[in-house]
Parts: sequence; C-alpha cells; structure tokens
Amino acid sequence: MLRGLGLAAGAGTVTALSEGIFRQVSYAATPSPGNVLIVLSLRGGADGLSMVVPYGDPGYAAARPSIAVPRSRLLEPDGFFGLHPSFAPLQPMWRQGRMAAVQAVGLPMPNRSHFAAMESIEDADPGSSARTGWLNRMIGLTADDAPTEAVAMGSSMVSTSLYGSEPTLGIRQTAAIGLPGANSGPQAAWKRRSLDAMWRGPQDPLGRAGTSALDASLKLAPLARTQPRPAAGANYPGTPLGRVMQDTARLVKAGVGVRAVTVDFGSWDMHVGVGNLDHGSMSPMISDMSAAIAALFTDLGTLASRVTLVTISEFGRRVGENANAGLDHGHGNTMLVLGGGVNGGRVFGRWPGLDRGDLINGDLAVTRDYRSVLSEIVRNRMSTNVGAVFPGFRPEAALGFMA
Repeated sequence: MLRGLGLAAGAGTVTALSEGIFRQVSYAATPSPGNVLIVLSLRGGADGLSMVVPYGDPGYAAARPSIAVPRSRLLEPDGFFGLHPSFAPLQPMWRQGRMAAVQAVGLPMPNRSHFAAMESIEDADPGSSARTGWLNRMIGLTADDAPTEAVAMGSSMVSTSLYGSEPTLGIRQTAAIGLPGANSGPQAAWKRRSLDAMWRGPQDPLGRAGTSALDASLKLAPLARTQPRPAAGANYPGTPLGRVMQDTARLVKAGVGVRAVTVDFGSWDMHVGVGNLDHGSMSPMISDMSAAIAALFTDLGTLASRVTLVTISEFGRRVGENANAGLDHGHGNTMLVLGGGVNGGRVFGRWPGLDRGDLINGDLAVTRDYRSVLSEIVRNRMSTNVGAVFPGFRPEAALGFMA
C-alpha cells in the first residue's frame, strides 16, 4: 500500500495523526517558515582530494602521477588549495561566499567498510544501541510530528540518518504521489473513506505508518498534480541527480513544512579509472553534482537564503593512486557547505600534510570530527539543541564557515 502511494512512511513507528485523515484540508502552496537542511550523501566514498585539490602540498602530485589535477586548470586557487575545474557551475557561489569547503574531516577512527562507516556517520551516536539517526533526533526536538518534516528524496527507503521514532518519508518522485484508484472518479471518495477507516483504527506500528502515509499523500497531492516548472535559469542536468534535485526544489517551494531532506548520489567508489580532466569517472561525477546543485539554488529564488546544503561521504580515498589509476578506501575527506548562512569562498580546517610521516596508514589524517562540521550548521541554521542531536559529543571550536 505504501509503495502504491509513491512514498513510504519511514522508521517503522510513526506517530498517528489526528482523526479524519481525508477531511477537506487546504494546504496552501506557500513557503513554510524556518530553514531547511539538505544532506547530499556521496555514496561510495568520494575522494575529497580530487574535489578540493591541495596542489600546494608536494605530496599530492607525487602520490598521484597519472591522476593529479594540474595547478593551471584549478578554479579559485588560493596558493595551496583549488577547486576541480568541473565545479565551474558552482564557481559563482564560491565567489559570492555562498560555498565553503572543510578539509581533513571524517570519523574519529578509520573505518573502510562502506556500510559500517555510513551507518556510523548517519547514526552519529557511537556506542548506543538505539536505532536513531541524527536527523531523526533533530526533527524530534520540535513540536511538529508531520512526516513531511524530514524527507528522503529519490527513494522510498529512508537512510539511517532519518531512521527513528519520528515520522519521516521516502519519496521516489513527487509526481508519483497519490492513491491509485482514489484520486478521481465516482468511487474516489468511497475508497478514501475506506482506507481512512482501515488504517486509522490499528495502533500498531504498521497502522500508524499507514495513517501517516495517507495523510502525507493528501498533503502532497497539490504538488503531485501541478509539478511546477523550474525558475528561469535553473538548468538541471538530465540525470537522476538532476531530476531528484528538481523535485527537492519543488518540495521546498510547496510549503509543506519540510526541515530536512536527504539525497543519495553515487557511486564514488572509484577503485579503477579515476582519470584526469579528459577521461575517467571523476570529472563527469563532479560536473553532474555541480550542475544539479547550481540549478537547485537558482530554482529556489528568494528561498535559497533559507536552504543550506552539506555533502557527506562515508570515508575518503587513499592519498596514493593504485595500479589501476584508481583510489582505494581511505580516511580523511572533504565536506562542502553551500547556500543560506554560509560564510565561504575559502577552505577551512587544519591541514595535516601529505608527507609519509603525516599519513595514517597511507591515508589523509582526520583533524576535525565530521560531527563538529554538522554541529556548526545545526547550531547556526536549525536553532536546536546540538547536544541532543549528537549525544555525548563535544564539538570542537567553530571554524567560522557559517555566518
């Protein structure tokens, strides 16, 4: 039933909403108050050293004889770091101070397992047996219990960061949201009443999830029907990520109370053929990501000042290339922060160096816990209790990449 709706209520236990799920309710398509955090997960372990290139460190070119990005092609070189040239669509945001990078971030201890590392990052509560992600904890600090508060876009499966007791949604496509056979026609009202009666009664987890999903389908019905076109100048790439980002902009602009959005983009697991600027896997991946993010913020218009996007990946890659001109699983990485509240146009963080003695078993050392980066965003943009979002963690001093 949930799959038929084009969405899924996440977490298994979702708080039941008020009676009369299919009552006549008017959901105005006006922006909801408050800020929105978009977490773009670069699945597979993205190589931060290819994105924000430390060309000023002699160890970079020495470790990557065939895949190092030449200094002459980098964007916005600052004397030590430069952006991969495929970030060209985002160069205006960098120059405007609306994009920043934080280097040498990651888990406190190396974890080179894709699944274990991503779950650790998204749970963000080491040592706890509770199956609750950090974004689920964040939205749990508000009085709102609507499932549209936190949404996984592009998939009906929610990530670990959204998993927990608070209601969340997974949406494959906004256009697909609806009740098959109950959207129009003479029997539509009867079918809606029947579904309401069936799912509103049970108070077990499945019943509450079904009720929540039915309510969300009604709330999102205007968005599914209208499918607004992008704003002028928002040129989304014709790729899966481009389509998901366009849907994300629609969701934010619909004014349904969204506060957190997750988007998955992969795969960055480039053991073979990372390539240089003329061939390989890295350049087209960065180009796709850059074009989709640039289109998103253009599409948002005046709402862009309320939306902050952060990238995260389970781990970085090895400093040295392997025999297949690829990069194996590593440790330290880069996080990008864009949009509302960003004090950017530069690279933040303490650089550990790429000399052999500076590396951790051949990997870039981590000098800042990724939770400190997220804490700085949450504190400045979401106005919530950081200690409750990341239990038992004491963030390091703020770097200043958020205004």
